[in-house]
Amino acid sequence: MREIKAREITGAVAGLCIEACSVLGPDWWQAMAAALAREEAPLGRDILQQLQENARLAAGSGEPICQDTGVVVVFVEVGQEVHVTGGNLYEAINAGVRQGYLEGYLRKSVVGDPLLRKNTGDNTPAIIHTEIVDGDRLKITVAPKGAGSENMSGVKMLKPADGVAGIKKYVLQVVEEAGGNPCPPIVAGVGIGGNLEKAPYLAKKALLRPLGQRHPLSHVAALEEELLAVINATGIGPQGLGGRVTALDVHIEIYPTHIASLPVAVNLQCHAARHATAIL
Repeated sequence: MREIKAREITGAVAGLCIEACSVLGPDWWQAMAAALAREEAPLGRDILQQLQENARLAAGSGEPICQDTGVVVVFVEVGQEVHVTGGNLYEAINAGVRQGYLEGYLRKSVVGDPLLRKNTGDNTPAIIHTEIVDGDRLKITVAPKGAGSENMSGVKMLKPADGVAGIKKYVLQVVEEAGGNPCPPIVAGVGIGGNLEKAPYLAKKALLRPLGQRHPLSHVAALEEELLAVINATGIGPQGLGGRVTALDVHIEIYPTHIASLPVAVNLQCHAARHATAIL
């Protein structure tokens, strides 16, 4: 059994919150370079170049890429040989979010009650997903999620007879109805299978995969490519102002499901697929 102090978790999460809101990974830069090479619309090219410049300035200054620094979604892989000491895992994570958003001067966007709408003042609580895995490590991924793209997401319980054609139709419907609201070029996370709550989780988790990395199953990877082509053919373009590049990528995650169900969830992400990871 390996012990990890709660204060170590808090410090790690605080740093991840600031990093995720200001620094984008090499996969993003590669995807944006490829998008700029494909985009033909003058306005679309100008927008993509501005997004790149904004990312450079944010990384250089440590300031947020976007004013909407989001609700903090945390994915935690807990090794079964890990014992957290000196506090509760969830409390430690929320303490880290509180610290990171205060020290990083990040916008506090969480209301404590969805009906009364009073801001909590420190961007807590986070939305935390835990998974028990082998080993004695703790892997923490922080993924701030803004409302502009989250509000454009959706889930639908299709029938098995709807098949792949139904999945494509629904994903395209979500993207077209969203238009420029999620600040394209988007990344589309698609969850297929499970049940009503599992599919959106899969869609969210799909956004963590590096851009350009295909699903290991060939038929799923082929569907990712097909959906990417269909979405880019809509002409919505950068920031919804027209062009060839509406999406940087489409990522799909799947899970076993009931014989009578075909759940599909689409979680749209703006051009800045923000997330950062630490292993303790």
